Amino acid sequence: MPTITLPDGNNLEFQNKVTGLEVAEKISKSLAKQAMVISVDGELKDLDFLIEKNCSVKIFTSKNKEGLETIRHDTAHILAMAVQEIFPGTQVTIGPVIENGFYYDFARKEPFTEDDLKKIEFKMKEIIDRDEKTKREVWDRDKAIKHFKKKGELYKAELIESIPENEEVSIYFHGKWHDLCRGPHLSSTGKIGKFFKLTKVAGAYWRGDSNNEMLQRIYGTSWASQKDLDDYLKRIEEAEKRDHRKLGKEMDLFHFREESPGSVFWHEKGWALFQKLIDYMRMKQDIAGYKEINTPEVLDRTLWEKSGHWEKFGANMYTSTTPDEKIFAIKPMNCPGCVEVFKQGLKSYKDLPLKMSEFGKVHRYEPSGALHGLLRVRAFTQDDAHIFCTEDQITKECLIVTNLILEIYKDLGFDNVILKYSDRPDLRVGDDSVWDKAETALLEAVKATKLEYSINKGEGAFYGPKIEFVLRDAIGRDWQCGTLQVDFNLPGRLGASYIDKDGLKKVPVMLHRALFGSLERFIGILIENYAGKFPFWISPLQTVVIPISEEFDDYATKVSNKIKKAGMSSIVDLKKLNLNYKIRDHSLAKVPLLLICGKKEVDSNSVTIRRLDSNKQENMDLDLFLKTFSALNKASSN
Repeated sequence: MPTITLPDGNNLEFQNKVTGLEVAEKISKSLAKQAMVISVDGELKDLDFLIEKNCSVKIFTSKNKEGLETIRHDTAHILAMAVQEIFPGTQVTIGPVIENGFYYDFARKEPFTEDDLKKIEFKMKEIIDRDEKTKREVWDRDKAIKHFKKKGELYKAELIESIPENEEVSIYFHGKWHDLCRGPHLSSTGKIGKFFKLTKVAGAYWRGDSNNEMLQRIYGTSWASQKDLDDYLKRIEEAEKRDHRKLGKEMDLFHFREESPGSVFWHEKGWALFQKLIDYMRMKQDIAGYKEINTPEVLDRTLWEKSGHWEKFGANMYTSTTPDEKIFAIKPMNCPGCVEVFKQGLKSYKDLPLKMSEFGKVHRYEPSGALHGLLRVRAFTQDDAHIFCTEDQITKECLIVTNLILEIYKDLGFDNVILKYSDRPDLRVGDDSVWDKAETALLEAVKATKLEYSINKGEGAFYGPKIEFVLRDAIGRDWQCGTLQVDFNLPGRLGASYIDKDGLKKVPVMLHRALFGSLERFIGILIENYAGKFPFWISPLQTVVIPISEEFDDYATKVSNKIKKAGMSSIVDLKKLNLNYKIRDHSLAKVPLLLICGKKEVDSNSVTIRRLDSNKQENMDLDLFLKTFSALNKASSN
């Protein structure tokens, strides 16, 4: 006689064993029709899972993350099923759910084509129309291995061999077709719906190891309704238009080379944008009481061992052995260097909180396949700061940092910010009692912001809990950027201390703070958020002055020089080219203002303004122009 406890605290009692679907039917017939999967004491199960004892149950529909992910998981299975029906002899390997969709890896000699994807989609819809029943079986390990080897599914047999002895070998059937899978799954293929699309084919190494065979990976997306699918495909189309790599080339901002993979070659305008962001950050940090420092990029291995970074990041650090056999590493983080600066000179409790900022270049090895323009690089600049404070100051300082981060994001056009709080990971340094204090203090600060937040269990840094600041951009994508971490461990490991009120030495608490995270990555996000059409104050090139003929070159040059003296960026286009060509060229480069100069402008000491994305032109007195746009040449809250 199991008693089922529902999320609202109400209980349902049953005389006999009961399935998840029967629990849903007991609540309401409409819920039973919409139900996808259930959780039993927090563990996801199929609707036909038999409940035999008292437990807590949640029922998920396609409106829930759990329900939507199950739809995507089932769609991945149906993809594999369709591929093997169309292309017999193809081996299936793994097919997980990913953000906004799924993929499945296949072993097949012939490459999949775009036409193949259309055929596979059509077959998938046929399978859904067949409404094949889904069922789960638990097999003996040896039986499963022999079965899949006999079928020619060698990759699947290898996966089964790697499953720990104490785990079940779970096999899911969709009709006669079956696959190794933990589940859960929907009750039949007809439940999936037809709101999916296969998006692309890519190469992928078996088990992610470049020493293994290359497989073919088919990506897809799946949703709960046609509207959701259409909206997503529109976002993807818009994202492709905004791709920072494409715009970076059009706007002449940066490029990459194989001679230094994952490192940015900044062009003049891209570097101007980079420096504008740093200048803005310096101004905000100066007002907030930060002291800017700079530390060496190459440090002895022993420092990284003391800090704990060698154990955590050693495999991803660039190292060098000198002729005297000392091992040095290019820093992957700025933190240890900052602690070394703090340690210089005796510090008192009166000096705390002490805020040190650094625009430090760091290097981390990333696999070549993971590199992605500015968004995933090997060399990048962190806008780091480290705040040394007492335990009593933690919550207040975390709030101050949070407000500063939110203010900066707002200036840059991001009003929608979500917080993610992450607590202790399995691999960490420090005692649990120290972690208890750090987590309590940081969570208090999170709650005090009154902002929406979620908790990521076990996702903290190895030295302390953290807050992640997630931005939502103009087309609804989320980007994790800033971080704030409470660290009771690193200062003590590196010997940092201060003299407290009682005259005794104490170890300070260290708050790690990054506003953008990586400047390179943040610039990539900015480019895509604005589609390259930056706000005037951060635009790398704000004005181009174009004389309509050579006789007006001197006036155009005078106008450009006055614009520069007023603190704005400007160039004069004196190329012997057609005026319309020049306008098209600079518009493609997303220059906000084109200033046309001819006889009328010379006679009236004015400029004719052509704004980006507008065919309209307006004539403005030069002095009024300088006054008007100088006022726009700053962030709103400066």
